[in-house]
Amino acid sequence: MSQPEVQISRLRQEIQNYDYHYYVMDEPLISDNAYDQLMQELIHLEKSYPELITPDSPTQRVGGKPLPKFNSIQHRQPLLSLENAFNESDLQEFHRRVARIAASADYITELKIDGVSVALVYENGILINAATRGDGLTGEDITANIRTIKKIPLRLRQPIPRLEVRGEVYMPKAEFVRLNQEKEEKGERIFANPRNAAAGSLRQLNAAITASRALSAFIYDILYIEDTTINTQQEALDFLREQGFPVNREARFCAEIDEILAYCHEYNELRHQLPYEIDGVVIKLNQFADRDKLGFTAKSPRWAIAYKFPAEEKETRLLDVAVNVGRTGIIAPTAILEPVSLAGTTVSRASLHNFDLVRDKDIRIGDIVLMHKAGDIIPEVIKSIPEKRTGNEQIIAPPVNCPSCNSTVIRPDGEVAYRCENINCPARLKESLVFFASRTAMDIDGLGPAIIDQLVEKGLVTKIEDLYRLTVEQVQTLERSGEKSAANLIKAINDSKKRPLSRLITALGIRHVGAKTARILTAQLTSIEDFLSVQEDYLTTIPEVGAKMAESIVSFFAQPRNHETIDGLIAAGVNTAEERTVEGEKPLTGKTLVLTGTLSTLTRQEAGEKIETLGGKVSSSVSKKTDYVVVGEEPGSKYDKAVELGITILNEKEFLKLIEGDELSNAGTGTVLLPVDTTGKRTVPVPAKGEE
Repeated sequence: MSQPEVQISRLRQEIQNYDYHYYVMDEPLISDNAYDQLMQELIHLEKSYPELITPDSPTQRVGGKPLPKFNSIQHRQPLLSLENAFNESDLQEFHRRVARIAASADYITELKIDGVSVALVYENGILINAATRGDGLTGEDITANIRTIKKIPLRLRQPIPRLEVRGEVYMPKAEFVRLNQEKEEKGERIFANPRNAAAGSLRQLNAAITASRALSAFIYDILYIEDTTINTQQEALDFLREQGFPVNREARFCAEIDEILAYCHEYNELRHQLPYEIDGVVIKLNQFADRDKLGFTAKSPRWAIAYKFPAEEKETRLLDVAVNVGRTGIIAPTAILEPVSLAGTTVSRASLHNFDLVRDKDIRIGDIVLMHKAGDIIPEVIKSIPEKRTGNEQIIAPPVNCPSCNSTVIRPDGEVAYRCENINCPARLKESLVFFASRTAMDIDGLGPAIIDQLVEKGLVTKIEDLYRLTVEQVQTLERSGEKSAANLIKAINDSKKRPLSRLITALGIRHVGAKTARILTAQLTSIEDFLSVQEDYLTTIPEVGAKMAESIVSFFAQPRNHETIDGLIAAGVNTAEERTVEGEKPLTGKTLVLTGTLSTLTRQEAGEKIETLGGKVSSSVSKKTDYVVVGEEPGSKYDKAVELGITILNEKEFLKLIEGDELSNAGTGTVLLPVDTTGKRTVPVPAKGEE
């Protein structure tokens, strides 16, 4: 073994061991920071020696291009469903049937996780594929997505020749809440429950999307194993845990039916305290020999049953609907309810999410409605009960005007959300100001959320253009603001007036328009007046501007309140025009540059802006069409690719010379090397030949 192979193997074993103790044993052995350092060391080594990367490496949790479709995988044996029990009588009858045949009718009880059933296959201890349950005989190949779930081992602790297991992938309650909040802020349809969210996340053709959602898993069954004998379910769970699988710790051995009933009652009460959703208990005969005697029906094993918890649903009356404006301008209805006890808490309000949902469920003010808690957390109106109507109920209509600022409400094509697009709307003003002042927008140093909160709450800023009317004396009235800090803030605000038009367009917070798009737009629309009069059909002729973005831009500038803001910014002296230069005069016209590593004098965005201002194009990947690769501290694999292809490599000093119009006498060899330390990390670039 070469030295790099030894280092990589050692790091992988260390990380695998720490993963096992963290995810399976719930006993972290090192700090998160120390773990991250090990992972970074492995990443750098693998970038230096890509031929040593293997699919089971901890670095390969996410990778590859999005799939065009899911392939099918046939299961070795059918993944059957379970017979259901809904009360104690059903469980007692199940026990009587089992006890007539089984030599020893003892059981393992396990929580029934409300998620997505999956089958995983390992060869020589390495995960080779994963599939959904599908129809029980054939499932979808979700191997790439399963690899993103950190609790699922890519390599077992022993090189078992062949092991096939079954488990449940689920979304923790906290992640379900976070994801739905994110979707609501974007005006997207929310997930109905954690199971629905887990299924949607697993069935993404792009594994990076799955990775962005904190899915987890429990493994509970061995479908097939070679060279190892397992005799009981208890042995199976212990074996799975030893191999590094996440196994639910709430499983319990029960020798009598009374113990099973007690377990079911106990977790019906505790279910709301768990960080994941369960909908019942699974009872399995412990002895595999007795399972063989009982056998299977066409649909389910005779030796197991699922006890389903009774649904906790309550009726109450919908008293009113409050219409709220969120921090991003989305207008959403909230149900005001007669208080009702639900899953351990008293509920008097519940989000109705959007007006389409209200219409589809035919919910009216005055209705008796059926409630539950989605994911055991979020109060939700399941449906109205029309047969209990009196005739006095009121239909709920979407608002025409914003309840906060009275601006006309819009609903973009293809979205479920109604929106207020007035960036000075009181309900969204703080969020608008934070974004306006951010580094990617007007870059007002010192104007952060804490200062903005005070400015708005004291009434010093009621609309964005008020920033440019602030005085040092006014800022000094804020907490922890002395004369010097107040003067610095006013200077930073005044300095921002000189920013390019592209920065202002970014700062206005137009939906779908980010910093890069703003620069593309202002290359064609060089004054704010151009934006105020532009039409959708013209916008769609601009590269990278689609119909949805064009609609959003035109809609934003059609709002009278936004016109007032722009007039105020012009009056305050904010730059609203982009300098035009003759295309042929731009030194980087027709050049493609790639940035990698950290620059000491510029942020990545600032460097990109300078390149595009000078006529160049910034690319995220290196190819034969790349003209320059700009290398900062600790570059990634783009540097390696540039060396391999012989692309011109510029260190930071050379790059600054290039954008300042100076001659480059020694750049262009494609051979500027970076020193490598003992961890495999590349450090600050050395000067090019001849440079001191």
